Amino acid sequence: MPILSVIVPFHDVEEYLGSCLDSLLAQTLRDLEVICVDDGSRDGGRAVVEARQAADPRVRLVRLTGGGVGRARNTGVRHATGRYLAFVDGDDLVPREAFRRLVASLESTGSDLACGNVMRIHRNQLVPSWAHRQAFARRLERTHITRHPLLVRDRMLWNKVYRRSSWDALALTFPERLYEDQPVAMAAHVGAASVDVLKAVVYHWRRREESVTDRRMEPDNVRDRLLSVLETATLLARRAPAVKPRFDRDTLDIDMGVAVEAVAVMGAAADPEILDLAARYLDGVAPEDWLSLPFPRRLLTHLLHRRRPDELAAVFAEWDEGRLWPPLVPQGLARGLGLGRRRWYGRHPALPQDLSEVTEELALLPRLLSAGWRDGVLHGEGWVSVGRFDVRGLGRVRVRVWLQERGTSDTVPLSEDRVMPACLGLAQEDGGVAAEHGFPFGFAFDPATLTPARLARRGHWELRVELRATGLRLEAKVAGPRWLPPAVPVPVRRAGSWVVPVRGARGVWGLRVRRAEALIGECRIEGGDLLVAGELADPGDEDPVLRLIRRSDGEEVYFPATLDGHVFSGRIRLVDIDEPVGRQPRWDVVLDQGRKIRPLVRTRARPAATVAGRRFVADRGDDGCLMLVEQCPPG
Repeated sequence: MPILSVIVPFHDVEEYLGSCLDSLLAQTLRDLEVICVDDGSRDGGRAVVEARQAADPRVRLVRLTGGGVGRARNTGVRHATGRYLAFVDGDDLVPREAFRRLVASLESTGSDLACGNVMRIHRNQLVPSWAHRQAFARRLERTHITRHPLLVRDRMLWNKVYRRSSWDALALTFPERLYEDQPVAMAAHVGAASVDVLKAVVYHWRRREESVTDRRMEPDNVRDRLLSVLETATLLARRAPAVKPRFDRDTLDIDMGVAVEAVAVMGAAADPEILDLAARYLDGVAPEDWLSLPFPRRLLTHLLHRRRPDELAAVFAEWDEGRLWPPLVPQGLARGLGLGRRRWYGRHPALPQDLSEVTEELALLPRLLSAGWRDGVLHGEGWVSVGRFDVRGLGRVRVRVWLQERGTSDTVPLSEDRVMPACLGLAQEDGGVAAEHGFPFGFAFDPATLTPARLARRGHWELRVELRATGLRLEAKVAGPRWLPPAVPVPVRRAGSWVVPVRGARGVWGLRVRRAEALIGECRIEGGDLLVAGELADPGDEDPVLRLIRRSDGEEVYFPATLDGHVFSGRIRLVDIDEPVGRQPRWDVVLDQGRKIRPLVRTRARPAATVAGRRFVADRGDDGCLMLVEQCPPG
């Protein structure tokens, strides 16, 4: 009898199944059986299993004609003979040490369940799973979901090893529908006498592009999702009521968001069973947990709760098109929020007042609309909104703009004005224009305000804005969609240093003060290649090399460059850039002459090219130096 039974249901995942099985057979825990359950595959997945089975007697194949992953897992459990159980999806991977660590923990502590951290596989890159990051930040032995409530996000089956005797004692079985894993995973957590939490990564969860489709909006899909939500909520309310509020906040954000969107698409044709399931779940959500949702989502979820699909569809369309701007109004003074502060409410006729408070979610959204040097002074114009609320009721407010240095918190005042609210059509990332309520602001920065001491610090200064009204004070960094105008102004020289306007990876505007050993004065696309040229302060004795370093993992690509006196030039063949890793790969461009030199970009050009179906943009990094970015399609 093996110590561990690993159950692998598979359906049309031939492309990934071989790698999955290889990761299981390579486990350092050798005493295991791998039970592969064919859930009616129509591709060559069965042949992949049979090939591994012929080479390794630990692999077993069970054939079904279909019935879904729930039935396949139940079948696998019936065939399992190990003291412990584990579940793996056929398109995922398991690190070599994973099962040894999980089983060793259970053998040591006697717990009923051991679970570990998770990484997601996306675009050839491993990235942390948001659902697991906090819950698995540190190792815990013999704990429980009631003592470590962050485990309420650990609703998946496959990053765990279960003690078989506990599984049987709890009579755990999978419902034969979609989203079958959540109720079982939560029942195992709640029913366990104790649980071991491992910080180590024990599972690589693949994000498949072809699976990110509109299927989640199909009525059957939504219905199954809500059935699992309701079943899990009922379990927690009965067996772990202290954990349920955390479950509800996550469910309101994720599962109810899907239900809202699905019902908005259905409109008057919405399935009554879906409306009933959503309402039954929402009946059990406490009012304070409703307030965890942002105002628009709260409004839409309330309409779902009240079974008003026509109105939900209309409000969803307003929100989706950027036309939902509820008025922002104050009401009285707010205890515990500071002297003179008020409570603030969004107003919509469909939402009752007890669900309308937005005090804690108010935030400034400042955006720069234009920026450029005139007569040695950097001038900028911008726009700031208070979330997505209609602020006309605020009247005249005070808007202050300044630069603040990271580390020292030294400040350089730029402007302070009293301005009236307005409505302005602003460019959006999708290429359209949408009306936004807010307040205009402007500023002027003279580099002469940077004293010799400030210049010597080579600091990073962030552009910030503050809004003050009666009972309201908010501030934020000036940011905005990175790929929208304005272009980043060129650097200027001041007392031997360069003052460099920058725009960070998240669109945050600011200034860097720095020296420059190399300057790029030309950056353009020619025949699918990126041509760069500039000057080196110290040309050295040999030709430099253009070295591209990917920020995410340090991968490097090299291209030759030439040197004529102090002038260098080079050609980057975009077709030779490694395949993308991550959602938006960024490559820092370095001149290598035996040491790395980051060239400062002096041109405003931001050339872009599409080569072999891949789109590249040459841009400035957050240090003002050259960076090559690949814009991958969403998904």
